[in-house]
Amino acid sequence: MTSVIHGVENEASRRSQVIAVAVPAAVMLGLGLWGLDRGGMWGDESVSYLVARRTVPQIWQLLHTVDAVHGLYYLCLHYVLALHPGEVVLRLPSVLGAALAAGLIAALGNRLARPRVGLWAGLLYAVTPMVGHYAQEGRSYALVSAGVAGTTLLLVRALRERRTRVWWAYGGLLALTSVLHELAVLVLLAHGATLALARVPRAVWSGWARGAGAAVLVLLPLVWVSRGQSGQVAWLRTPGWPQVEDLVRSFAVGRTGNVFWGYVLLVAVGVWAGRRLMAVALPLLVLPPATLLLASQIQPLFDARYVLYALAGAPLLAAAGADRLVTAAGRLLPGVSRGPYPYPLVAFAGVLAVAFAFAHGLPQQRADREADHRPENFAAVSAVVARQARPGDAVLFLPAFWRVGALAYPQGFREARDVALTESAVRSGTLSGLEAPPAELRRRLASVNRVWVVAPAYVLNSRRYPSDPTERLKLALVEEHFTPVEDYDSGRRITLGLYVRRSLL
Repeated sequence: MTSVIHGVENEASRRSQVIAVAVPAAVMLGLGLWGLDRGGMWGDESVSYLVARRTVPQIWQLLHTVDAVHGLYYLCLHYVLALHPGEVVLRLPSVLGAALAAGLIAALGNRLARPRVGLWAGLLYAVTPMVGHYAQEGRSYALVSAGVAGTTLLLVRALRERRTRVWWAYGGLLALTSVLHELAVLVLLAHGATLALARVPRAVWSGWARGAGAAVLVLLPLVWVSRGQSGQVAWLRTPGWPQVEDLVRSFAVGRTGNVFWGYVLLVAVGVWAGRRLMAVALPLLVLPPATLLLASQIQPLFDARYVLYALAGAPLLAAAGADRLVTAAGRLLPGVSRGPYPYPLVAFAGVLAVAFAFAHGLPQQRADREADHRPENFAAVSAVVARQARPGDAVLFLPAFWRVGALAYPQGFREARDVALTESAVRSGTLSGLEAPPAELRRRLASVNRVWVVAPAYVLNSRRYPSDPTERLKLALVEEHFTPVEDYDSGRRITLGLYVRRSLL
């Protein structure tokens, strides 16, 4: 009879663990698919789409000069878009990556605490607006988050099982994740701190060192190549306290108000809720972002999306904190924990609390599913030019990078000649093609009466000039010979302007 009872209990425990993992993954999948077709790609997504549409040799050619850090992602996306090129398919890998990350974080909560902690942690992760943002973006960050969550779960498993094959699986997944985005390797600092806090024996350190060392060796060639392409992140600035505060608020379920402070309180309680979970979640939450912030005081490299994977520590701690408070309440009020089904009811109450937090952030979630909420909306730019352009019109991209919008939505620019382009992006092995030298550009513009200028808003609406000499020349030629007649705002960072030759006015 005792064995039967234990068998039933074990079956119920396994069922609880499966539910705790499956529900957050399913919720994240649903949230990721909700509003996935925004009707417009912004700059980085356009790059992903355009590069992935090239042949593998063409992608390889590009990576020798630019974007090597995203090379593996582009190659994977190449085969995904081969099934059906489009914005929705472009974003599907990120949706699936976010859903997988939510499930893996729930699994971590299961293993480090109990099923309801895993359930709450996975759901909190799924409803965090920052997670939803990158779950719907055609870039690698959601997939990297899934990879880091997977390596962390393997670390926890290795600490328990202490088998060599688990360490090699850990190293393999870490290598794959780091090649997907090299700053994921900072998770090694968090994992090292976990081992130190857990006071593991020398044999465990040895196994971890072998797996981590193998991953670092795989990553070194990419680091070497990407160092030569560091000009790609020249736009980054030294972060200060405003960036730190923004990161903290982005990592929370609610950015402001009582929901934010309640979440911070739960995280703080979670730090003291249990040594096992704290030793994993706290270093993951703190060390990668803190290291990148400190390093960026010397060489700016910080952007919140580069450490999106560290966010996983926050819901784990918050869920553990909620569990500790519920347990304490049960001890103070014994009647609360009595009854035929106390634990499922407690878990369900936590789910309702997560739903309330999601409702609080619903306006932000809705706004995030609009194309105009992203930095640029190239679909809108293309649509305006398609409606307004006349035969003989020219288009000028300032800087040249904004040409990716015309390449991603070429139908809108059929009537407007790209007056500066001399060699296409694909043929030249670049992101946006090669442009004419100053004398040739001046000659070409001499025969144009109307020119459309696609540029950052500050260039056309203020006296701030581009830092690049070639881009300054473009603007100078336009201002010298043309007069603006129309401005069309599209997105937060891009403006489309129509300029007409002065002699025609």
